[in-house]
Amino acid sequence: MSSFVLLTISALGLAGLYFLLASGLSLIFGLMSVLNLAHGAFFAVGGYAAWFVMDSLDALSPGPRFVVAVLASAAVGAVAGAVVELGLIRKLYGKHTEQILLTIGLGTAAVALMGGWFTFDPRLLAQPAWFGNTTAILGANVPNNRLLILGVAILLFAGLMVFLTRTRHGLIIRAGVENPSMVRALGIDVSRSFTLVFSIGGLLAGVGGALGAVFFNGINPSLGTAQLIFAFIVVVIGGLGSIPGTAVASVLVALTQVYVNNYGATGMGSISVVVLLAAILLIRPQGLLGKVQA
Repeated sequence: MSSFVLLTISALGLAGLYFLLASGLSLIFGLMSVLNLAHGAFFAVGGYAAWFVMDSLDALSPGPRFVVAVLASAAVGAVAGAVVELGLIRKLYGKHTEQILLTIGLGTAAVALMGGWFTFDPRLLAQPAWFGNTTAILGANVPNNRLLILGVAILLFAGLMVFLTRTRHGLIIRAGVENPSMVRALGIDVSRSFTLVFSIGGLLAGVGGALGAVFFNGINPSLGTAQLIFAFIVVVIGGLGSIPGTAVASVLVALTQVYVNNYGATGMGSISVVVLLAAILLIRPQGLLGKVQA
C-alpha cells in the first residue's frame, strides 16, 4: 500500500510538470492554431534561469532564494514567449507549414545555443534542505519536492482558471478559442490576446522548467524537448484549448506512465501513453473535454 501511495503522489508531481508545459500549448494551438514546436525551449530556459539564481544569489538563504528563482523563471519564460510571438510568429499566422518549420528551427537553435553556453552536462540545482526530506502520507514517505511541484501546479491551474473566467482578457481568450471569427467581427483587437497567450504559455513553461530541475535533479538543454512529446499527447487527450481537459489529461498520462513502468515492463510506460492516446482518439476524437468543431 505504501509503495502504491508513493508511486501515485510521484506521478501526480510528474502530472504537474506535464500540465505546466501543456497548458500553454493548449491555449496557443486552440486560439491561434499555432503548433509551437519550440515550446520545450521555454521549459529549458526557465530551468536555467532558476539554476542561475540559485547558483549566484548567495545573499539569501536557500528557501527565499528558490522563491526568487521560480519568479525569475516565470519572468524569463513570459518574456521569451512574448518575444517569439511578436518577432516571429505574428508574421506567419495562417501559414502552418512555415510555422512548423520556424518553430522546429527555433527549438533546435535554442537547444544548441544553450548547449554551447552551458554545455550539455546536467546542471544540478541547489535546493533547500526541506526538499530532500519526506512527509508521511498513508504509511508512505513522500519526498517533499513532489508535494511542492503538485502544489504549485494546482495553484497555477486555479490562477489560470480565475484569469480565464473572471477577467476581460481571459474572456476574450476563451471566446477566441471557441470562435475566433466572431471575436474579430466584434472589432476586438485579438493581437494583444495572441501576445498575452504566448506570454502566459512561456510563463507556465518557465515555472515548469524550474520545478523540472527539481524533479529530474538537474537541468540540461534538451530536457524540455524530451518532455514536449508528452505535453502534446496531453493537449490532444485533454482537448484543444481546454485547460481543465489539460489538467485531467496530465494526471491520466502521468499515472499511466508511472504505473506501467513500475507494475509492468520497464520502459513500457511511454508506449502505454501512446496506446492511451490512440484509444481516446478512437472513442472521442475531440479529446476528453474538447469541443466538437463545427
